[in-house]
Amino acid sequence: ALLWGAILLGCSCGPGPPSVGAAPLLTATYVLDDADGLGRQFDGIGAVSGGGATSRLLVNYQEPYRSQILDYLFKPNFGASLHILKVEIGGDGQSTDGTEPSHMHYENDENYFRGYEWWLMREAKRRNPQIKLIGLPWTFPGWIGRGENWPYDYPDVTAYYIVSWILGAKQYHDLDIDYIGIWNERAFSSKYIKLLRYTLDKRGLEQVRIIASDRLWEPISFVLLIDSELHEVVDVIGAHYPGTKTVKNALLTEKKLWSSEDYSTFNDEVGAGCWARILNQNYVNGNMTSTIAWNLVASYYEELPFGRCGLMTAQEPWSGHYKVEAPIWITAHTTQFTQPGWSYLQVDGHLQGGGSFVALTDGLGNLTIIIETMTHNHSKCIRPRLPNFSVTPQRATFYLKGSFYMVETLQVWHSRLGFESGNSSLFQQLHPLNVWRGRFSIDLDVDEVYTLTTLKTGQKCVYEEPPPPQPFPSNYKDDFNIRNPPFSEAPNFADQTGVFEYFVNASDPGDHVFTLRQVVVQRPVTWVSDADQTISIIGNFRWVNMTVTCDIYIEKQRDGGVFIAGRVDNGGIYVRRTKGVFFWVFADGTYRVTRDLAGEEILMKGLSGVRDNAWHTLTLNIQGNSASGLLNGYPLWENVTVSKPRNGWAALGTRSFEFAQFDNFHVE
Repeated sequence: ALLWGAILLGCSCGPGPPSVGAAPLLTATYVLDDADGLGRQFDGIGAVSGGGATSRLLVNYQEPYRSQILDYLFKPNFGASLHILKVEIGGDGQSTDGTEPSHMHYENDENYFRGYEWWLMREAKRRNPQIKLIGLPWTFPGWIGRGENWPYDYPDVTAYYIVSWILGAKQYHDLDIDYIGIWNERAFSSKYIKLLRYTLDKRGLEQVRIIASDRLWEPISFVLLIDSELHEVVDVIGAHYPGTKTVKNALLTEKKLWSSEDYSTFNDEVGAGCWARILNQNYVNGNMTSTIAWNLVASYYEELPFGRCGLMTAQEPWSGHYKVEAPIWITAHTTQFTQPGWSYLQVDGHLQGGGSFVALTDGLGNLTIIIETMTHNHSKCIRPRLPNFSVTPQRATFYLKGSFYMVETLQVWHSRLGFESGNSSLFQQLHPLNVWRGRFSIDLDVDEVYTLTTLKTGQKCVYEEPPPPQPFPSNYKDDFNIRNPPFSEAPNFADQTGVFEYFVNASDPGDHVFTLRQVVVQRPVTWVSDADQTISIIGNFRWVNMTVTCDIYIEKQRDGGVFIAGRVDNGGIYVRRTKGVFFWVFADGTYRVTRDLAGEEILMKGLSGVRDNAWHTLTLNIQGNSASGLLNGYPLWENVTVSKPRNGWAALGTRSFEFAQFDNFHVE
């Protein structure tokens, strides 16, 4: 009653005045005025798909659930209503939670339908034609480095490769890429950036802007100040996880400043608090006009690194289950009531009782104010360390001046993260707030977000509950027999080193025409320490006892080799340390059983009679502390003791970066 009474009286909204005997609320006044000009131009809120393979499982969802997830992410005035989609330019290398395929595995190879980022960009554009698109490489195919783990020795080759991706986006998908990055969180080359600009202009891509360097504020800011030619070609300085702060040199460049990757935090209420705080404070403290979350949607096996660090969760295509997490609705507080091209007002933005606010306008009379009061322990991001601060309940009085003086009513949207009660209220529309002669007051509790806006277009749209969660099927088969696959990768396989693609084996007499093939034959220019072997995982990380069967075909003569595996315990950036039970066969007619992907902890070895360029069937059976292996249906080895790891995924892969084929995969 106090809440509604306060709103209807037209002077305040919030939890109402303090009760008798309570300490009086801290009060402060703030002025919003555009008479002396505006602040920086707002460039939008976005999220990253990739860096890597973070959307891997999303593509395998059946309708209508896949479209529902996409609507929550991209559809304007629906859910997160994102302004920006940033995608990885796949480079065949491990880039956090998996590999993403390159459009050019080899120098004479071009294919603009590999992977799922093309599809994702199309779906985002279909929902919001105004969404901005960014491409950024994490890794590069090996031929780019000419044998070196470095993409800048031949900058013309690297520029050609990146510009080909931009041209392919337009030619094959009618997608206009708005921004292009250099090399995620790795060194930049001034020579390369200048050559990239030259190549873009030469190919008629003058409208594509360059972001550098997707790492830290320095040294890029300093170099821009001393290199006028570089200063001319870089449009945006993008920093990662800046902790809401910028540096003097970055401001002196007078460039757009973005937090071009941020958040990366488990998507519970604390993750939502982190996101709410940095969405405001990246501008209030650091003059950053865009914030981009890693990652868009947690669509990868949760036990891989940084599980559930997406704005929402969609990691069960086999069941159709997904979850619209709190960060989606925190995003909506900004995205549904602003657009790229709006401007921030010139205000300090710090609330006296802790927390922050930003105010933005479209220059046409519309005004949006976003207020957050996140407390320290309820808004910690994964990085960097958050210095201590305090937030207390407070009353904020705003005076609207300049062109906003005539505003009479503001729409009110509210979220409260319920850490004490365990019951959060997310993105709820409250009664409109009356503004009296350019003045209104609002009572703010801790861990709240308010949007006060002249826009009446906001909506909280909700689909029916998706199906309940289910574990990965305990009996799973894939014969890869699909003539025109919608995606280049088989469902649910998550490549961790190498790339495994559908393949048409035209020379086969019939049993193995359609197969799964490992296609990366040269170590990529890596972002992290990829394994020396290739591997793709699948299934349920909690599996203990299992039987894995697969037809295999070694293509590499003499020293080629393949494996099937169970209880695989690692992947992503930690793929080199992967343990499990690995059953290998080699082209020289030998076999091995090892406890690790590296093949160094040998449990059993011997002769198998396997040869290259012939099909064989491998079966791995793990029960309790014992494992056995069959070749072509006959026992090859048995009673091998396997005490650790105790559980993990199934997997398949190759001895090195080599061609090999797999068919009739079955895990039970």
